[in-house]
This record gives sequence, C-alpha cells and structure tokens, in this order.
Amino acid sequence: MTKIHSQEKEQFKELFAHADVDNFEDRYHILEVFLQAEDHLTAADLAQRLEDSGHRYDHDFIEDTLQLMCRFGFAQKNRFDNGQVRYEHRHLGDHHDHMICIKCRKIIEFSNAQLETLQLQIASEQGFHMLQHRMELYGICDQCFGKRMGRLPLVAARQGERLTIDEISGGSNARMRLITMGLRPGDVLDVITNLSDGQIVVALDGKRYALGRGLASKVLVKPYTAIPLAGDAETASLPMSKMKEGQVGCIVKVGGDSLLRRRLLEMGLLKGVDVYVEKYAPLKDPIELIVKGYHVSLRVEEADHILVANVR
Repeated sequence: MTKIHSQEKEQFKELFAHADVDNFEDRYHILEVFLQAEDHLTAADLAQRLEDSGHRYDHDFIEDTLQLMCRFGFAQKNRFDNGQVRYEHRHLGDHHDHMICIKCRKIIEFSNAQLETLQLQIASEQGFHMLQHRMELYGICDQCFGKRMGRLPLVAARQGERLTIDEISGGSNARMRLITMGLRPGDVLDVITNLSDGQIVVALDGKRYALGRGLASKVLVKPYTAIPLAGDAETASLPMSKMKEGQVGCIVKVGGDSLLRRRLLEMGLLKGVDVYVEKYAPLKDPIELIVKGYHVSLRVEEADHILVANVR
C-alpha cells in the first residue's frame, strides 16, 4: 500500500503540474493526509484531520481540492442513503462494494470475484456492455444486531427490515382488527416505510398494509429466520388438530385422499402457509382458522391430515 501511495503522489505531482493547478503545495499536503485515512471521510472529517496535523485550510479550498482529486481519479465520491457526501481512495485496478449499517452507520468494504464475474455474465446475456457499477447493501452489522432486543414493537422497526410477528398485544378490539386485516403471529413482514410521524407500511404475501403508530405498537416482532419446509421440519411437525386456540403454525404437508387434498388446497391450506387457530367449537369440532386473512372452518378429522411445524 505504501508503494501504491508513493506512485499516486508522483502521479499527483505530474498531473496537477501539467494542469497548472494553483496552490500546489497546500493541495499536495491535503492529498497526503487523505491517503493516510483508510475510511470514508466527509470534507469536515478531512478538515479536522488536517487541523490535527497542524494545518488549517478554508473549507471551500478543501472541497475544491477534493473535487480535483475526484476529477483526476485519486478520490471517489459516495453518497450513501443519508445523503452525506463521503470520499474514499480510488486505487487504480481496485474495485470494491459497500455494506452500510443503518444503525451505527459503519461502512464495510468488500469484494468478490465470483460476484463480479456473475454481473458481467448477466450483462452479456442481456446484450449489455457494462461500463461501471456500484453495489450498496444496507442492513444491520453483527455488533448492532447483537445489541438488539429479542423482540420489539413494530413501531420501532426500521425501513427495509424483514421481521416475524411474535405476538399481538393490546385489547380484544385491537387484536381482532389486526387479525381481520390479515396480520397474525408467525407472519413474515417486510417494512416498506416507517416515518417518525406517520403511518407504517408493511408488506405481507404481496399485499401492503398501512398501520397507524398506535396500532403498530400492539404488534410485537422479532428478527426473521427462515423456516425449513422439508426434512427436519416434517420430523418436528404435528397434526393441525393438536394445535391449541391462539397458536399459529406453518403447514409443511397436506395429506389425505385426492379429493380431500384438493379441497384443502382450494381452501388455501398450502405448504408454507401460516395458519392461526382462532377457536374450537364447543364440542371441539370444527376448528375455526384464519388463513391469509380469511376465516376457514375445518373438521377435526380433516385437520388430522395437515401437518404443521414451528407452532407458537
């Protein structure tokens, strides 16, 4: 890296001298301090580091120098999701992408040769000649994720998160309203928007739901983990008829003879779908279920042919 920086300094001298750039010595010192940084700096960050090294420059002069460094390929400008401009080294022949933690704002650089090859292959298959690209992955880093509560109210979720409904709290009216909308324990949600003073919009099964902040506070969620739908899931399954009122489970197998199986599938009881046991009739037959927001009534002997897993 020291050799690369030495080469860049020499190229800087040559290019800036050829372009007859003014205040060369000051700009060269800014480059030296910039090259010592291995993170993503704002102009203010760079100004502070220059001041720490005993040199104070006007903010506009630093900004102008950074723009020249970008123009000649010594720096690269990034504007991540918060809109703040940050600068990083641009080493020739070196490409990397970024992962950005939406909680602590940490920026992680990564590169993957297989991913680069795959992008070129996809572009070629589409008859597209790729000139450049930029990939930014937004999420939560391990450190922040480890500090996160086991579960939290939906109102505190962040845009872009995928979460599982763990519990619906509150009074009976709020619970019934949410369940009638189609939101039940065990459902997996994608948070589309969550504005601090407005509604929360989530997606479930290809449908959008807008919730007021009061109602969203009644929905307790936890980080989503994929549920296996075969193999181990079936060995840990039980008949739907053994579920209790208020429980939710994921269907892993629909059995029975061909006519019964067809009827169950037409009712929406498909593999991978969550079912919520609303109540049993006074004589425990039939079972009242909620499936994808719809009320379904099923005889206990029919429910014996449906295996569910991840019951909670």
